[in-house]
Amino acid sequence: MKIVAVIPARGGSKGIPNKNIRLLNGKPMIYYAIDNALKSKYISDVIVTSDSKEIQLIAKQMGVSFKNRSLQLCNDEVTLDQVVYDTIKENKYDIVITLQPTSPTLHVKTLDNAIKYFIDKNIDTLISVVNNPRLSWKCVSGQIVPNFIERLNRQYLPKEYAETGAFVISKYNVINEKTRIGKIFDVYEISKEEAIDIDDFSELLYAEHILKNNKIAIYVNGNNYTGMGHIYRCLEIADEFYSKPDIFYDKNQTERKFFGATTHNLIAVNDSTEIIEYVRNRKYTLFINDVLKTSTEYMDGLKKASPSMKIVNFEDDGDGVYKADLVINALYQKSEYAKMLVGERYYIAPRLFMLYKPISIKDEVEKVFISFGGADPQNYTFRLLTIITKKKYISKKFIIAVGKAYADVNYAMSFNIYDNIDVYFDVTNMPELMSQCDIAVTSRGRTGYELALMGIPTISMAQNKREEKHGFVSIEHGFCYLGLNPSDTLIESNLDLYINMNQKDREEMQKKLLENDLRNGRKRVMSLIDNL
Repeated sequence: MKIVAVIPARGGSKGIPNKNIRLLNGKPMIYYAIDNALKSKYISDVIVTSDSKEIQLIAKQMGVSFKNRSLQLCNDEVTLDQVVYDTIKENKYDIVITLQPTSPTLHVKTLDNAIKYFIDKNIDTLISVVNNPRLSWKCVSGQIVPNFIERLNRQYLPKEYAETGAFVISKYNVINEKTRIGKIFDVYEISKEEAIDIDDFSELLYAEHILKNNKIAIYVNGNNYTGMGHIYRCLEIADEFYSKPDIFYDKNQTERKFFGATTHNLIAVNDSTEIIEYVRNRKYTLFINDVLKTSTEYMDGLKKASPSMKIVNFEDDGDGVYKADLVINALYQKSEYAKMLVGERYYIAPRLFMLYKPISIKDEVEKVFISFGGADPQNYTFRLLTIITKKKYISKKFIIAVGKAYADVNYAMSFNIYDNIDVYFDVTNMPELMSQCDIAVTSRGRTGYELALMGIPTISMAQNKREEKHGFVSIEHGFCYLGLNPSDTLIESNLDLYINMNQKDREEMQKKLLENDLRNGRKRVMSLIDNL
């Protein structure tokens, strides 16, 4: 059986100049149609028809036939039927397949399955379609009327097929200057991703994204010891990609509930060896670690499993950092090597915080915000709750936020019996709570950055030796830092100092906090990752 693929590719394009030869994922758009035809197990001949010398060169380089299209067949009124007929009229074939270069995301497997379907069904024409049901309207005799019987959710609507342009398969004897469709025809449904027919720049961008086929994975853990910030950041990063990353977590260290109601692909593993096996099978293009420490052995395992995969580590304090393509550490101020970027410039602000403006500094302090992250391993929350129940604080309002990994949630919530104390668990809108307050008390992790974004004068203390290295939350940047495990007396005296601080001094502190560019860190980090 003699089967020919005809690829019509005019040189001029008004909507997208040089459309058919534009580079998509590093290759000319027309390359993908030619490549599919060459890889097909059914197609015996491939002919590119065009008026373009550049397209002729591409056809020659790829080893396929080229037909120089006449000027009469290059204007906007000419149909594809005329072009295809002109290409094959002098040769005899059994089947003619029109493959359009504007559908570069079509898979050769899909094409071959369609050809087999066409042969088995013994039909005249088979057209590629995509199922695109929707509530649509039409004009009948000048009146707009519904093009549906009953208003239903999209998934319950009857199938509605739209031609994609990916392929038209026809018997040779049905093709003439006016048609490629015979009396016996059918449609062949293909996926939305393969159904692209590039006609504007948004479709061009979408096709580029699909062809890159970026597969992303993230490994993250969070618990009472390491804190919950790793998980919060990982979920923020996951939302920056135009696909769902696989998110791995060690079920011996991290509970599923810590991820909240996310619909991202969560995969529980027993250890890192399971992750390496996933990498070997799934061939990710990007892998992100946010687990505090990576080993050289683990990083070597990732590289060996997928040599071309890029690896980005966040807040890595292990030997594995030297094996990463990029290391981001917003909490530290000193870089150990060229690929490690540190400091507040690379802080990823939670998206909700981007919607809020810094607080206005009032004449007097009325409300105090207290939070020590999602875990609070030092249990500073307990100590602050004990302090603020003293009578001298009765005229001040205290808002306390505790997270999912906090060990004494029930005890903390019991303080809601006090009129001036409100304790919240697993807060979904943290900036809203913060925006109500005038000063804050926190530890030296990501909450400090959030309070700086809000311009809230803040007292801070470290949870552990690691947090002592977190240089941003310091006097230099507008914080009052008390060190690791300060005494209750020191905490209380500084709380009193801040509560009684005059408006001007608090405004000076806010000014210092807001000098730090924390809002653009997300953009910087994603740009670095995209350019790996």
